Amino acid sequence: MTETIRLATRGSDLALRQAQAVAQRLQNRRRDVELVEVSTTGDELRDELIHRLGKTGAFVRSLDEKVIDGTVDAAVHSMKDMPTEFPEELVVAGVPERASPVDLLLTSDGATLKDLPSGSTVGTSSLRRKAQLLAERPDLDVQPLRGNVDTRVQKLLAPELQTEHERRMDADTEESDTSYDRTAEEWFDDLTEFERQALGREVETRFDAIVLAEAGLERSDLLDSVDHERLGASFVPAPGQGALAVTARDGEIAQTINHELDHPRTRVETTVERTILGTLGGGCVAPVGIHAVIQGEYVHAKVRVLSQDGTEEISATRDLPVETHPEAAREFAEGLAEEGAAELIERARRET
Repeated sequence: MTETIRLATRGSDLALRQAQAVAQRLQNRRRDVELVEVSTTGDELRDELIHRLGKTGAFVRSLDEKVIDGTVDAAVHSMKDMPTEFPEELVVAGVPERASPVDLLLTSDGATLKDLPSGSTVGTSSLRRKAQLLAERPDLDVQPLRGNVDTRVQKLLAPELQTEHERRMDADTEESDTSYDRTAEEWFDDLTEFERQALGREVETRFDAIVLAEAGLERSDLLDSVDHERLGASFVPAPGQGALAVTARDGEIAQTINHELDHPRTRVETTVERTILGTLGGGCVAPVGIHAVIQGEYVHAKVRVLSQDGTEEISATRDLPVETHPEAAREFAEGLAEEGAAELIERARRET
């Protein structure tokens, strides 16, 4: 009888969807899989910004501890959340094919980053996204935004939906001079369930736009729920963005997961990104964007390290040989550190 593989996952909707996708891949190969939900530090401290939760790994450590103590066999992570300092008891057993690494600007009215009026409020929990936004548009007011993917999108949509609902309720009264072709009740009935949830959400900050990863929206089936713009090449994603990683203890189950799930191209590209990040030592306490793409015999790597206010940066691109990509990535990062990236990261660490 085939042994059941117990997969640890966070309990958020996105995390469960990601874990279910991994489980489905394994089940398609005739493997029995059980998902085990685990609460993490990042989930429990919901009002804290990610970069204030300590070292990178606020959403990771609790899951990996369950793998190490044998409660579960493996854990499914968003790779961009994983610390570069890795427990020696574990290996990254599987790296499935990567989804889009791109960042999106979401608005309720279809505005682009260029169109946003001066002083517009943009929400993000990422130091990297904040710095890149301010480098492009220093006139924006970038404010913290936490929560699951669906919660963040609803926080964007809520104020406009609530305003429209109030207008229609007022128009339905006999004293109103305003009229609509539909009553407030009919308008409400035409809303999607997601929009109705947004309508009832309390929002402290009114956002003109927010920035989220395309992969998260796509996996949450929310890509068509809100207007969005794919941010350009100057917006370099977080290392590992769009990729998943399945951690396990070294052994037979790790070998099984590797055989069934691993996507060699994605593993090489994300290895380059994480090696550069680990060498620079940025973690989640500094605005660091790193993206690598295999192009023939080389891995084209792009790095952007910024000050927190986006006014200073060290950036570079380099083609690294695929055959020696870990060593080449390390040398590339060491050169960037000497050129000033290390100083920017250390300053960001002090400021944080």
